[in-house]
Amino acid sequence: MEKIPLTAKGFAALDAELKKLKSVERPAVIRAIAEAREHGDLSENAEYHAAREKQSFIEGRIKELEAVISLADVIDPARLSGPVKFGATVEIVDEDTEESKTFQIVGEYEANVDAGLLNMKSPIARALIGKEEGDSVEVRTPGGTRSYEIVAVKFV
Repeated sequence: MEKIPLTAKGFAALDAELKKLKSVERPAVIRAIAEAREHGDLSENAEYHAAREKQSFIEGRIKELEAVISLADVIDPARLSGPVKFGATVEIVDEDTEESKTFQIVGEYEANVDAGLLNMKSPIARALIGKEEGDSVEVRTPGGTRSYEIVAVKFV
């Protein structure tokens, strides 16, 4: 099996979600199923079916998180340096609009563009990897080709 790169922060978030699912969500849905069973006929019991569906989702997410955590390769970006790579926090400027954006390049399980966490397999991240401060990169996006200049590369 291939290792899954995660930052320490991303690993901690996944671990916390797993613990919450096991200690809070799973017992709550088990209680909801038991309560719904007490209402009688299960074939027409919407509460029972909703609780079973939620239980199925929770169990699936627990299995997924356990698999990711077991294959995790936790990388500390503060120990890295050099060109853009996994864990780097990169400030880029759109060369056309002068709009500045800052992203940290992370693995797919912790990626969240709205929070500035960019999946390392995304087109922008792939274009940035291996480049250095001052370099210009072109990224093919659904809206056309965009040019960005790398303003800063930090490993924090």
